Amino acid sequence: MEDFRIIYRILKFLRDSMDFEEFDSEGFTSERFGTNDNRFHALLIQLDKAGYIEGLHVTRYIRSGIQIQSPIDVRITLKGLEYLNENSLMKQAASLARGIKDVLP
Repeated sequence: MEDFRIIYRILKFLRDSMDFEEFDSEGFTSERFGTNDNRFHALLIQLDKAGYIEGLHVTRYIRSGIQIQSPIDVRITLKGLEYLNENSLMKQAASLARGIKDVLP
């Protein structure tokens, strides 16, 4: 469940980054999203493979596995925007259901 919260925050950051000419790669860190570097990179690679983000430069090494190469210039895709929209609607529906439950006896 924690991973999905981090994924949502990553995609939201990338969506908000669309308003700026340059990507803030210095602010795009694991600490910003409340996780460690290993999990952050693993989630980015999964998001890239799933088509939610693009522009990630991944290199596969024999001994050290997969590594993300700098500079990181990641962008959200249409599929990523759709994920954010659907997730946001689900949160609103859950909130409404909780509110109705509190009002009804």
